[in-house]
Amino acid sequence: MEQSNIRVVIMRGGTSKGMFIREEDLPPAGPERDAIILKVFGSPDKRQIDGLGGADPLTSKLAIIKKSSHPDADIDYTFGQVSYTAPIIDYSGNCGNISAGVGPYAVDEGLVEVTEPFTTVRIMNTNTDKILIEKVLVENGKAKVKGDYAIAGVPGTGAEVVVDFSGTAGSATGKLLPTGNVVDTIEVDGLGKIEASLVDAANPVVFVRAKDLGCTGIETPAQIDENKKLLAQLEEIRAKGAVMMGLCTNWKDAVKTIPAFPMVAFVSPAQAYNDFTTGKKIEETDVDFVSRLLFMQVTHKTYAGTATTCTGAAARIEGTVVNEAMKAKDRGKALAVRIGHPAGVIDLNVEAVKEGNEWTLTRAEVNRTARRIMEGTCYYVL
Repeated sequence: MEQSNIRVVIMRGGTSKGMFIREEDLPPAGPERDAIILKVFGSPDKRQIDGLGGADPLTSKLAIIKKSSHPDADIDYTFGQVSYTAPIIDYSGNCGNISAGVGPYAVDEGLVEVTEPFTTVRIMNTNTDKILIEKVLVENGKAKVKGDYAIAGVPGTGAEVVVDFSGTAGSATGKLLPTGNVVDTIEVDGLGKIEASLVDAANPVVFVRAKDLGCTGIETPAQIDENKKLLAQLEEIRAKGAVMMGLCTNWKDAVKTIPAFPMVAFVSPAQAYNDFTTGKKIEETDVDFVSRLLFMQVTHKTYAGTATTCTGAAARIEGTVVNEAMKAKDRGKALAVRIGHPAGVIDLNVEAVKEGNEWTLTRAEVNRTARRIMEGTCYYVL
């Protein structure tokens, strides 16, 4: 045959979209597997014109799924961030939004015992060796799709999927605070020394203050992405934070070796702004603080699910730059932490406690929606 083929399911999970592939349909992990996946996505190519990828970091995502042999899990799930500018698949971290699609996928594929009105799916994320617990609403033996739950960045409403990330602290570094400090100092070209909080929950994130970058914290993705100097400074912060976390040895190599994780975000106290997708005004009282997140060297158009967990954890840890931004407006007294992002607000129920000198993440529940968009055969040429 001139072409080979593989079964693929395209799912939206939260504000991301990805290809879901059964592990038994792929070769073992390695160059041959990655070559097939790159062809499925049409990478590397900025338009991904010869594959299924959507030519955006939020739509160039992969989930490899199989039944788990782990005693505490039903499903093994491997996440891959597929680059469209280079022949790279970054497996170094997880995606919280794509994670939200794993439970419904497992239900619909018959990979778990299904119960109604909801099914609990225990998911081992192999990237981080952490277990996620998902509560999936079920109707007539399939994951429910219709519902009244809305998330910023996705049109309409859907059935709520509850993802519990409380067991994901230290996902990449083994510690909620990888350096042991709530605040560290990073020297940045053109900025000098600035303070940063390095936190690792669900995925590691480097947090800095918007004002230290000369920003307000409510910039649109276009305003950030058009500022090449700012992007370079944020990548330097991310890369140097990665070294401090022990994730790479040379910060100048980070963009090539670990382009996706850690992520970098800048935060500011609560303020009013407009949702860049609809023009709707987000009031200052709607959020506890505002944040703009960089992912794969561009601005995230909404907010990553794993970064939501990490940002919520950072908000609960006394003394971080995120906690400082939240407390500036006397916020954070309720269980839910509300994060203002470019397309609206995302909230999570999150708690962290300090025992001695160590912080522990005791609760981190993120609510998303997800649905199957397409299933079928993808043809590719190696």
